[in-house]
Amino acid sequence: MKRSSIVLLVLVLMVSFSGLYGCPKSADVTAEDEQQAQADKAAQAKAAEEEAARAAEAKRAADEAAAAAEAARKADEERAAQERAAAEKAAGLKPIFFDFDRSFIRDDAKSVMKANAEYLKANPKVKVRIEGNCDERGTIEYNQALGQRRATSAKKYLTDMGVSAKRISLISYGKEKPVCKESTEDCWQKNRRDDFIAE
Repeated sequence: MKRSSIVLLVLVLMVSFSGLYGCPKSADVTAEDEQQAQADKAAQAKAAEEEAARAAEAKRAADEAAAAAEAARKADEERAAQERAAAEKAAGLKPIFFDFDRSFIRDDAKSVMKANAEYLKANPKVKVRIEGNCDERGTIEYNQALGQRRATSAKKYLTDMGVSAKRISLISYGKEKPVCKESTEDCWQKNRRDDFIAE
């Protein structure tokens, strides 16, 4: 009887100890699984965030490229419109030329002046700047005065033909704006001129 009690006691003790030591192992495995699951979730969340950030960056870059392309298109259209407007304004205004050291309107320039006047009357919003020019001969001061007289002659001709003086401004460049730089009569003739610049 004593012996069977001892055996029974030993068995009870063994079962108790195995139960005590078995539980922590099971708890440790569960905690590790939970930690791994949390780590996986965190990794997935981080990957999702990174993917969302990449997508947002790609969209931002695409939006910027589209905006830049639109701005460039508008700038091109505006530049083309300005060029067309300038060409239209300039189309009806031609230069006239002068004899050496003279400021009167020559006979061959009168038809050009008439056409310029008609253009300005047909386009009442257009203003004109008359630029007087001279060839290289003579002093700077003399040519400034001569260029002014040439511009003034052209203005008087236009106003006599009905163009309002308020639409006309004058400037003399003297010999500072040659279109030809050779010292020949042909070249000098090109530089003795009034230019009509639409504004």
